[in-house]
Amino acid sequence: MIKYCWEWLLYLWLLVYWTVTSVSISVVGTVLYWLLPQKYAHICGRFILQKDFQLFIFILKITGLLILEDEQLRSLANKQEAMIVAPNHVALWDVVFIVARVPNLICIMKESILRNPLFGGGASYLAGYLPVRSITQMLKLAKTRLKAGEQLLLFPEGTRTKTDVQWLNPLKGGGALLAKQAAVPVVPVFIRSNTRFFEKGWPFYRKPDFPLEINISVGESIILAEGESVQKFSLRLEAIFIDELSRSHPLRRVQNNEL
Repeated sequence: MIKYCWEWLLYLWLLVYWTVTSVSISVVGTVLYWLLPQKYAHICGRFILQKDFQLFIFILKITGLLILEDEQLRSLANKQEAMIVAPNHVALWDVVFIVARVPNLICIMKESILRNPLFGGGASYLAGYLPVRSITQMLKLAKTRLKAGEQLLLFPEGTRTKTDVQWLNPLKGGGALLAKQAAVPVVPVFIRSNTRFFEKGWPFYRKPDFPLEINISVGESIILAEGESVQKFSLRLEAIFIDELSRSHPLRRVQNNEL
C-alpha cells in the first residue's frame, strides 16, 4: 500500500511537472520564434527541447519509474547525412525518448499536437518541426528539408499503434513516397515496452504499473531498390518491422487480453 501511494504521488507530481515545463517552454519558444532568425531559431529550439526531454527522462529514472535501454540511438546522433528515421509508434511520448538522444531530427507531427502547449508547441515550431495539414503539403516541405541535408523523424504508421493490433498498424505510404522523391535512406527504429501506457485511448488519470520498461533499438538503413515501387517498398519496410517486433524478447508486445 505504501508503494502504491508513493507511486501515485510521484505520478501526479510528474504530470504537474510536465504541464508546467511544457507550457513554459512553449511560451518561451513562441517569443523566440518571432525574435530570432530562422537559422538560430532552429538551433535554439532543438536545444531547448532536447534538454527538457533529457531532464524529464532523468527524473523518471532516478525515481525508479523508468528503465530505459536506448544506447543504440547514439548511432543515429552521429550520422550527418539526410535520412528518414522511422519508428513504430507505441505511445504518445515516443518522440521524447528519441529526440532526447537525437536532437537534430525534424519531427513530422499532427498539427493539433504540434500546436498543443502541453507538448511544447511554441518550442516545437521554434525547432522547425513540420505540422501535417495535408499529405501534399507535408511531402513538399519534408522533401525540401531532406534535399537540404536535414534528417526527419516520421512515424510510418501515421498514428499510435491501435490497442487491438498485434505488432503495428499497416504502414502509410507517405514515408516510402518521401524516401523515393528525396532519394534518402529510411532507418527503422523498434520501440518495445512492458506497458500500454500512453497508447491510443489511455487516459492521463490512469496510473500504469511501475517501473516502465522501454527498449529502443535501431535497424539497418534501407533504400528503394532500382525499379521498386513505393507500395512494394512500404510493404518491405512493414515486413521488417513485423519480423523484428515478433522476435522473442522480454518486452515483446502482447494482446490486451494477455496482460
